[in-house]
Amino acid sequence: MWVLADPRAGTAAQALGIAEALGRPFRTVPLAWGPLARLPLRWATLAGLAPAARAVFVPPWPRLVIAAGRRSAPVALWLKARGARLVHCMRPGFAEARFDLLVLGRHDDPAPAGNVLPILGATHRVSAAKLEAARGEFATLAALPAPRVALLLGGPVRGEGMAAEVAAAIGRQVAGFAGSVMASASRRTGPAATAALAAALAGVPHRLFRWGDAPPNPYLGFLAQADLVVVTGDSVSMLSEALATGAPLLIADPGGLGPRHRRLGDSLIAAGAARRLGEGPASAGRAPLDETARVASEIIGRGLLS
Repeated sequence: MWVLADPRAGTAAQALGIAEALGRPFRTVPLAWGPLARLPLRWATLAGLAPAARAVFVPPWPRLVIAAGRRSAPVALWLKARGARLVHCMRPGFAEARFDLLVLGRHDDPAPAGNVLPILGATHRVSAAKLEAARGEFATLAALPAPRVALLLGGPVRGEGMAAEVAAAIGRQVAGFAGSVMASASRRTGPAATAALAAALAGVPHRLFRWGDAPPNPYLGFLAQADLVVVTGDSVSMLSEALATGAPLLIADPGGLGPRHRRLGDSLIAAGAARRLGEGPASAGRAPLDETARVASEIIGRGLLS
């Protein structure tokens, strides 16, 4: 089994999470894109890969390939021509009937088909076992006053940093009902918005992990120890990972969300898995959601590993 790992961490995590959930040995094949990857390559080819990445494609060929993202689709189909079965996350953009299993978010409104498995959010690498390990590694967070709120900030999908006033407003809202806040700012949050968030949280016990802070990154610890999770609606990965916990999930509006990210939030709310930040915390928790394990079970049930 091969996993085609896109350079974007969130995209690669969708494929890697499925492979890890299968519990079988696999090889991670890092993908690096050359200039031709910018073109809409709609056939089986390695042409989009940089030469060094292309050089690792040598036999023996895998029986199963797990990939994610539009750019990896031509590479996966090239391996299908050599006997591999294909599991693909996200729309490939062409030849969808040639993939053995397409794992598509409900927010992308996939048309029913025999090879399509709609899921809530996206697959990821946050498992119950990893959360349990993080609960022990970051046990000191349990001493923070309850309710402990994990606040996970992203930022513009394409752009430079979240608006500082938006980050501050989200911080103030969360501080209003939190006993303590465990906040994490990403690269896309930006230093100005992170500083504004820190100022907004000054009046409440909190831990703030800034982008670029020295490891260890407490992200999994924040999720594991949270009584409630707040995530900005721009991050498919963080929203999906938050669903792996049993904590209520609130979606914060970072501003500038496109239609796809708005549909994602709407799909989580319609399923009863989340609420808007402005609506306040839910009165009760919910069952953890493990869509990645469901995909792994589907792969086994369809005999794609045999």
